[in-house]
This record gives sequence, C-alpha cells and structure tokens, in this order.
Amino acid sequence: MKTINGKRILGIGVLFCLMMTGSAKGINQRVARVLSGDILQLAEKNVVEEPITVTASVASRSAGGIHDFYSEGDYWWPNPENPEGPYIRRDGQTNPDNFVAHRHAMVRLSMIIGNLTSAYLLTKDKRFIDAIVNHLSAWFINPQTLMNPHLLYGQAIKGVVTGRGIGIIDTLQLIEVAQSVWLLNNEGALPTDCYEGVRKWFSDYLHWMTTHPYGVDEMNAKNNHGTCWAVQAAIFAKLTGNQEVMTLCKNRFKEIFMPTQMAADCSFPQELARTKPYSYSLFNLDAMAALCEILSTPKESLWTFSTADGKTMRKAVDFICPYIKDKGRWPYPHDVMYWEEWPVAQPALLFAWKKFDNEQYWQAWAPYNHFPTNEEVIRNLPIRNPLIWLAS
Repeated sequence: MKTINGKRILGIGVLFCLMMTGSAKGINQRVARVLSGDILQLAEKNVVEEPITVTASVASRSAGGIHDFYSEGDYWWPNPENPEGPYIRRDGQTNPDNFVAHRHAMVRLSMIIGNLTSAYLLTKDKRFIDAIVNHLSAWFINPQTLMNPHLLYGQAIKGVVTGRGIGIIDTLQLIEVAQSVWLLNNEGALPTDCYEGVRKWFSDYLHWMTTHPYGVDEMNAKNNHGTCWAVQAAIFAKLTGNQEVMTLCKNRFKEIFMPTQMAADCSFPQELARTKPYSYSLFNLDAMAALCEILSTPKESLWTFSTADGKTMRKAVDFICPYIKDKGRWPYPHDVMYWEEWPVAQPALLFAWKKFDNEQYWQAWAPYNHFPTNEEVIRNLPIRNPLIWLAS
C-alpha cells in the first residue's frame, strides 16, 4: 500500500497478489485484469465524496416536496408559437434547460456505490464499506435527507402533467445500488441496521411501482420502458426477497418481451423505429441481458430460453454484435444525437461471453470504453460495474 497526497493507494502489483491469494474470491480474473486499475482510481476519489441526495436541489416546477424525486421529460420543449404554454415533443432531441439535478444526483449515487463495491470486492478495504454506508444512509434512511420511495413526479411536462409512469425509468439508476447491497450483505460486510433500512426502502418502492397506476402503466409499456420496469422490479425483489414479483418478471420475459419485442431476426422493431435506433437497440438488449442475469437460476437459464418460433437471447446478441464491432455496417438510420458516442463496453456482450464462452463477444466488449464520461451515455448504461454482477 502506497500513499499519494495522504491517501492510501493499492498498487496494481499488490492487487494482483491479493487476487491470486484469494482475497478477491469469486471475482472473474479476466474481467478484473481489464477493469481493476480504473476501479481503484475511481474508488479512491469516491471514498472521500460526501452524499448528495434529492434534498440538495429544489425544483421550482415540481408539484412535490423536498424529499420527492423530480425530473422532466427529455424530449419536451417550449412551443415557439406559445412560449409560456404547454411544452411540445421533439423525439430524440433532449431539452438542455430541463431540470436534471435529481437525476444527476441519482446517477452519481449509482456510480459511487458501484465503484466502491467493486473496489471492496477486489481489496476488502473497510474504508470503502464505511463510505458506502454513508451514502446509503443519506439516501434511504436519514429522515433529513432521504428520498421518498415513490416516483410521482418523474418526467413531468410543463403545462401537461406533473408526473408520468415513464418517469420510473429514471430509477433504473438504482439497480446497481440494489445489487451492491444484496452482494455486500451476502459478504457480511454491511451493518445490519444499514442493510435493513435500505431493504425496507426498496420494499416500499417496489410495492409502489407494482401497485400505483404509474407503475402498472410502465409495466405494460411495449418497448424498452417495459423491459426496464421489469429489470428494476426483478433486482428490487431479489434484494427484498419478494419471490412473487421475481416470478412475475420471469414470466413477462418469456411470455411478453421475447415474443412481442423481438422480430424474427431478433432485432427490436420498437427501438429501431425511434430517432435513436442504434443506442435504443443497445439499451434494450442490455436490459434484457440484465433480466437474464438477475432471474436465471441453476435450474433455469433465461439465456437459453427459446420462444416457439425460435427467438433466443443469443440470437439477439448475434444480431447486434457485428454492428458493435463495426458500426459502419449499421443498415438503419443514424441516431439524431450522440451517434458518435456509441458503442461503449456493452454489458450484454460480457454477460453473453460468460454464459456461452464465445470469444467474439469478449472481443466486442473488451476494447471499448468501460468508464464513459458523457452524461447521455452514462444515463443509458445503468450497468457500469460488471464485477458486482459477475461476483459469486
């Protein structure tokens, strides 16, 4: 352990020795060799950062209170013919003047918890756990700073609606928080009171998103919104021990997502029809792959599930893989924004590599950016820390 500017930094040589002697038991060694250097650098920055929750920013247009998450629909703009009236929609074009502070705070939480959990898995350094507890307590336990467990005011539209069901996609950023808490509890690393407090918050939020009309609407969405509802419900149910919801999500994967979202060639027509067909296709595939990882068991793997007409997740990965390795071959329209920023290291490819041991999937994952900094990419890449999903 060396010290830089008064901070303890784990050298790569030390890390390698720890991994080889079992301190990083259960970590996929090949993946760790690719990611560990960046993980530890990020974690050393994160370990000294203080929590920022929804209470740090007041949204003047929100119909809720200081503890209520608020966001505004990305593609909604002032009407040039009526600037003070209701907003109008421009699909695929993000309005830079919308309120995003709560969304940024939640993305920040997700990144910090994922980075610190990954670093703890590699090093077993308790400093990382102490920092994780600090952030979890602020967001989910401390009555002065916590976020209320609902999303009544997500993706509001000025002059149109104070919140919408599709706003639930904003809490997709919490899936790595939930996975981290589940994993760290299994490792015996989290204090009991912290674990139980966070678990209760997610149990309350899961109840809301499975019973409130906004949640029901989002569950029934026919595109990536429906998929992402299920990803959230599945991991929150896993954390809280809700087998009924996990079964619901598994059934939706097999009976709805696979038969209706995939075309015969295992592309996603609903995503290809958007003004960002490339990034939306990647996004939905990553979400489907996340469901496979969360819901598969030793007795039943969703990765190998096949519909009656032969649609499988492996075929979906094989559809997009050539266009990740060579985006120039993409036969559909280019995305209207952020075309140049994609692809990055898409988690669906890594998960498929783990399942099928196919080297082409690894080669389509390993060379790309594993820690992007573009805000749009980060928001649409909710699985950024593969180690917390691959650890056993």
